Amino acid sequence: MQLLPWISDEFLINAVEKLLIIADKSLQKSETDFNKNVLDPFSAIFQIAGFNISHDEWLIAEKTRQAQKSLQNHVGDFHQIILGGVGSWENLETGQIMDLVNHDKKIIAEIKNKYNTVKGSDLSGLYQAMENLVSNKYSTFKGYTAYYVTIIPKKPTRINTFFNPSDKEKGTKFSENHDIRLIDGASFYEIVTGDPNALFNLYQTLPTVIQKLTGKEFKSDTINQMIKYFELAYGSSHSKG
Repeated sequence: MQLLPWISDEFLINAVEKLLIIADKSLQKSETDFNKNVLDPFSAIFQIAGFNISHDEWLIAEKTRQAQKSLQNHVGDFHQIILGGVGSWENLETGQIMDLVNHDKKIIAEIKNKYNTVKGSDLSGLYQAMENLVSNKYSTFKGYTAYYVTIIPKKPTRINTFFNPSDKEKGTKFSENHDIRLIDGASFYEIVTGDPNALFNLYQTLPTVIQKLTGKEFKSDTINQMIKYFELAYGSSHSKG
């Protein structure tokens, strides 16, 4: 039985495997580069004392923290790859002006893993790039809708609204444009797949895929806790329908 109805098992498994390899390399790099990075010795001693942990516990936590920072940069790429593997959606790859396009639906999208991935001062540049793409009569994407997708939104609610950040030159917000939108990850996954619960179903499927690839089994209490983390990000009413 297919794991998810809107993407092939092979594509999903390959995307997960790619991110697991990056995670492993990130941890290895944190090990080899640990003494090369500038550490805060004052923070270290106060963490050990204030958190009532041993040096070994602090060391593991610090190496994990460094690896986590590297890994998080690639989680947004994971979503870009997954979304680009659905139907007529196309992953434009890193370095392009936008991340995803669907010519049939006339949609382009910029995918970011978290609402604060892009600095506030850089949002105006993103808006202007989107406006130029969908409004310029010479643009390939003239008449398309541009979405700024924050997979993890600022608040655990679904959003699909105008994206009109502040113009850093004028100090006022850009005009509302129906074709330039801010949307959360769950809502955008629904647009891409047609399944209102697609993001949650993907999340629930990951332990099965990871076990298949690594042999690591997630215990039921761990999975239940992971679902609670999902609910903290997207709300307890994350499942629609």
